[in-house]
Amino acid sequence: MLDAEWTVRPYAAPVIRDAERCPDPVRSAVMRQRWLDLAYVHWRYDPAVVQALLPEGLEVDTFDGAAWVGLIPFSMRGIGLARGPAVPYLGSFAEVNVRTYVRAGDRPGVWFFSLDVDRMLPAATARLTYRLPYCWGRTSHRRTGDTLTTVVRRRWPDRVADSELVIEMGDPVVADDLDVFLTARWGLYSRARRGLRYAAVDHEPWPLRTARLTAVDESLVVASGLPAPSGTPHVRASDGVSVRIGRPRRTSAH
Repeated sequence: MLDAEWTVRPYAAPVIRDAERCPDPVRSAVMRQRWLDLAYVHWRYDPAVVQALLPEGLEVDTFDGAAWVGLIPFSMRGIGLARGPAVPYLGSFAEVNVRTYVRAGDRPGVWFFSLDVDRMLPAATARLTYRLPYCWGRTSHRRTGDTLTTVVRRRWPDRVADSELVIEMGDPVVADDLDVFLTARWGLYSRARRGLRYAAVDHEPWPLRTARLTAVDESLVVASGLPAPSGTPHVRASDGVSVRIGRPRRTSAH
C-alpha cells in the first residue's frame, strides 16, 4: 500500500560507490515526487542510429560500445511544487518513458523520446514548461505482489498501437557497472527555443532488484523513430526513490 509513510527499502549493496550518489545535490527543488515500482528494460543499439535522433549539442553516451534505449514504467506519486504539499489526484499517476543516455560536453544525462501518462493536464503542462515529449492516453502500471503489469493506449498527440509489459521482480542485487550507467543519471535534457535545457535530478541510490521479463510489446520504442529492438534485453526492477528536480536552465555543449 502507498501512503504518506512510504519509505525506500534498504539498499542491498554493503558499499555505495560515488557514481551512485548525486554529484551536485539539488538544494532548491522546483518539484518533488516519488518514483515507485520501476521496471528497467534496456536494449543495445548502434550508437549512430540513436545519434541520428538527437538534437544538435547532444552526444549519445555509450557502454560497452553500444547506445542503450530503455522502456521504463513506474508509478509517480506525491508530486509537489517547491516546499508545498503534494498535489491531490493530478500529482499521482502511471508513467512509461522511452529514453536513452547522452552527454552535452562532460555532463551526462537522460534524453526522453516519449513519456506516456494518464493525466492530460500534467502532460500538457510538462510539454509547455519542461518541453518534454509527454503523451496522454489510457496508461496503467500496477504492482500485484512482485508482478508489475503495464498497459499503454496512447491517444494524444498521436495514436500508437497498444503496448503491454509484464515484469516479475526478484531479489535485491548489487549494482554492477552497467546498472550504474543506466540508473545513476543526475539530470535530464530537453529542447529549448534555441538550443537545450538541463534540469538536475537528485535522489538516493537506486535499490535495485533482479527481474524477469514475461511479456513485452516494443511499439512505444518503434514509435520513437527507432528500429525494433533485437537481442536479449537487460532487465532490472526497483521499489523506488524520492526525487528532487531542479529548475531547468539553458545549457550548451561548448
